[in-house]
Amino acid sequence: MRGNREYKNDVFCMLLEEPENALQVYNALNGSDYEDKSLVKMKAIEGGIALSVKNDASFIVGSEINMYEHQSSYNPNMPLRHLFYISDILEEMTRGRDLYSRKKINIPLPHFVVFYNGMEKRPAQETLRLSELFEKHTDEPELELICTVYNINPDYGEEILKKCGILNEYTMFVETIREGLVTGSSLEDAINNAIDICLEKGILKDLLLKRRDEVTRITMIDMTFETREKLIRQESYEDGIEQGIEQGIEQVIVHMLKRGKTSSEVAELCGYSEEFVREAEKRHKTEE
Repeated sequence: MRGNREYKNDVFCMLLEEPENALQVYNALNGSDYEDKSLVKMKAIEGGIALSVKNDASFIVGSEINMYEHQSSYNPNMPLRHLFYISDILEEMTRGRDLYSRKKINIPLPHFVVFYNGMEKRPAQETLRLSELFEKHTDEPELELICTVYNINPDYGEEILKKCGILNEYTMFVETIREGLVTGSSLEDAINNAIDICLEKGILKDLLLKRRDEVTRITMIDMTFETREKLIRQESYEDGIEQGIEQGIEQVIVHMLKRGKTSSEVAELCGYSEEFVREAEKRHKTEE
């Protein structure tokens, strides 16, 4: 085990503490229609990566163990994190069993899922593999872990949000906070106003009525990290622009494009027109 610190769950995982919510998400992902919440057996993840706010949930339905995690920033290392998580859980589940016995020890079928709702643009669904982290590529990895990432932002997660009411409500709650921040509200005011709005509309009503203060504190931490990461990215772009003034703004533009930024995003960051950005890209391709 990698420690036994007590962490606070983030709002997403507070929701999945309730078996009926966990079952609803499971049904949405697997096309099933289970209604009996007693089928769900929650499994605590004791170890893992040290965080002040716990953002993962694990539960068993039948012969399957489901490891769900929420992320507000893209993380290519999720398969490695989930490898640590499942190792801890399987160690706990098989403790006292004779691993050297001739009798086969059955373990539940694992599923690894991440729900992403960060500000960085990501596909509606993508797959991360542990083998992608290996220093040496192989077509036949002897150890593999596949993690499916679902983008639950409104513009990307429409399909899964339609299937799962609790995910849709969670997304609406986060979007309401972000809308408040855009209008200039402080983070604390944006969160409290969002809670009031959601209560009026019946969004996450049970959770917000029972645990409003806890939701407020945890969301303050979550959104503070999100804002900090956004500022770090902005500062890195500004540093790139300053360097471009000295070394050639076109090189910086090409670099941003290669990193996946669109012409319009680069133009906005650099203060140039999209036409200028496209021309710089063309000139660079001609020189190559």
